[in-house]
Amino acid sequence: MPSMPNSSTPPDAAVAAATGESVADPVHWAGSRPPELPPAIVGWRWAPAWILAYVALLFAPGIAETVLSLGAITMLVKLVLARFNTGARLLSDPAWALTSVLFAAYWLPELISAIDAVDPARALREAAVDLRYLPFLWLVAAAVASAQGRRTTFGGLAIIVGVWTVDALLQAISGTSPLFFAIDSLKVAISGHRTCSAEEIAAVDRLGGILGPCNLKLGQVIASFSPFVLYAVGRRFGRGGWIAATAAVGIVVVLAGSRASWITFALVLLLSGWRMLGWKRLLGLFAAGLLALVILNQTSTQVHQRLERTAQIVGADLAGVDTALSGRTRIWRAALCMVAEHPVNGVGARGFREAFPACDPQPGVTTSWGYGPALHAHQLLLEVLSETGAFGLLMWLAGAALAWRAWTFADGAARERARPAMVALLVTVFPFNTHLAFYSTFWGGLTLLLAALYTGSLLAQPPRDGTVLDSR
Repeated sequence: MPSMPNSSTPPDAAVAAATGESVADPVHWAGSRPPELPPAIVGWRWAPAWILAYVALLFAPGIAETVLSLGAITMLVKLVLARFNTGARLLSDPAWALTSVLFAAYWLPELISAIDAVDPARALREAAVDLRYLPFLWLVAAAVASAQGRRTTFGGLAIIVGVWTVDALLQAISGTSPLFFAIDSLKVAISGHRTCSAEEIAAVDRLGGILGPCNLKLGQVIASFSPFVLYAVGRRFGRGGWIAATAAVGIVVVLAGSRASWITFALVLLLSGWRMLGWKRLLGLFAAGLLALVILNQTSTQVHQRLERTAQIVGADLAGVDTALSGRTRIWRAALCMVAEHPVNGVGARGFREAFPACDPQPGVTTSWGYGPALHAHQLLLEVLSETGAFGLLMWLAGAALAWRAWTFADGAARERARPAMVALLVTVFPFNTHLAFYSTFWGGLTLLLAALYTGSLLAQPPRDGTVLDSR
């Protein structure tokens, strides 16, 4: 991709010191112009504020979505204005390219799936609305293009998730999330209505934390963003701090009740723990975790019910397995039916619920999730195949391959600065797990956010010299 706003800077001794490049004998340049180097990459210093505001406001999905959209528009304005300036660049050429390619791998399947979708109008609307993700990805990548931006963004994410973890622990002890109580009280004072209905509050069977009892995704969110907390605490407080943070986050993830988030967090510990503890200590940590799970099984009704349901998976009959997986096998069989009937481009992005009745393997039977059709496939590969077909899967695989290629060709310093985002993205899209809907606004936005954090931090380039450049 062509670079965005540039200027040229001649090399000198300071440049060589910053980049590690050698400076030829001055006599060599006598009578000739030295080669030009690209301008410095400093990102945009206000970009982290948009990212942190978006994540911090996830308890109010509508407001968070508005922040995302406004951030995308602001980034477009910033790019237009930057065209008339010289000096520092927002992103490196590889970062521009990879963020754009990853967006295309996500968005093009949506567009192609709308051709003969079950609900073409909705599929086209989803594709049109999701165009905002492209400038948003540029914004996120620009937020971590500089060392200061990465410290602010990664550190801010660690603080947000840490605060949510403490709040959820307080809910586990007292029965009430202080943050959600404050948010709910404010909503009642403003509108006279509560955030969640009495029925939703009565039916809750797990920690909701700041997201509340009517948006029970706390486990998945904290598990996916936990690498930012663990890496930050590990760098600052060493092994002891890392273990303490692991225990706190792990308790919340287990009490949040989502077994998919248990697997996600276990992967985080596997990918980050061996570097901090070594394999022997890591095995000891997993043993301690199993012991803690046994204790929670005896002391927490919700955890006991989850483990009891999970144990039914060893049953020989399909009904027992389906009960253990909360109806997932029925949903997955329906997804395979959609794949067989729409193999090329699927039933359309977010068209799963409309196509489900025709592919329901047990029509008329009460579902494990209540009344109505399943809303999505609850599994990444099946969601992509059923909603966007083989074309969608090939695009996703191409995006994954390019993201991995960027990692393999990066140097050690680049990998180290991108490691928290890499682990977070990898465990979020781990294919052998159940998932939230990747083509939904909530989970799709968070996944693309992680992808841009990974790309921007991995392919960031430090300034070429020691000058402080204005990146307003």
